[in-house]
Amino acid sequence: MGIFSSDDKGDGSSQVAEVTEEDASLTSKIALSTVKRILAVGLDGVGPLKSADDIVAKARSEHSDPEKVIDEICSDHVREAAIGGFATGVGGLFTMPIALPANVISYYVLAARMVGGVAAVRGYDVKDPDVRTALTLTMIGADADDMLKKAGVAGGGKMAAIALDRVPRAAAMMINKGVGFRVATQLGSRMLGRLGRVVPLAGGAIGAGLDGFMMGRLADVARREFPEVEGNQITE
Repeated sequence: MGIFSSDDKGDGSSQVAEVTEEDASLTSKIALSTVKRILAVGLDGVGPLKSADDIVAKARSEHSDPEKVIDEICSDHVREAAIGGFATGVGGLFTMPIALPANVISYYVLAARMVGGVAAVRGYDVKDPDVRTALTLTMIGADADDMLKKAGVAGGGKMAAIALDRVPRAAAMMINKGVGFRVATQLGSRMLGRLGRVVPLAGGAIGAGLDGFMMGRLADVARREFPEVEGNQITE
């Protein structure tokens, strides 16, 4: 059962066509807003937080080989995710109710920036709405195929195909809602799955290891899902 499972019967494409911002529930609007904000902060940057283009430019200033540029982007974000996981767990039970939601959001912001950085190096325009839809799907991993089916999008499971095609607006909204719900459910699942964090310091080590591992696995997915765009010219 996927994020969009329901008891409704009927053709999936007609359900997608009925999805509009105007008739969305409050929960759906919050989910859409959450994803838009994550992408805006992660890909475009805000204040002291660098954009995907910024981190690509920094890595390119140090490496001429595009794969080494990607290596640096990924390793930097794995390290940042681990630091965030440690900070969340180090306070134990007393700080978890406040620190955990912030950790989940910051994890997805980092994920958006890292995946966007990998895609940008490989020649994708991270400002393009279809590329952003593909980036969003990449961040949720195994649920992506189910989400595509529910949204009526035929992508063959390859995010590059989504990024280089036009995704119907209603389908993109449905995908973004699903990712928003995924972020929300992460709050509950992480609370239950990281009970070791109630012990200060030990909880920090568990959080660092888990968040770093998850970001590293996502980095591997991003490399696989966004192959080099034909004719892409790498500039230093």
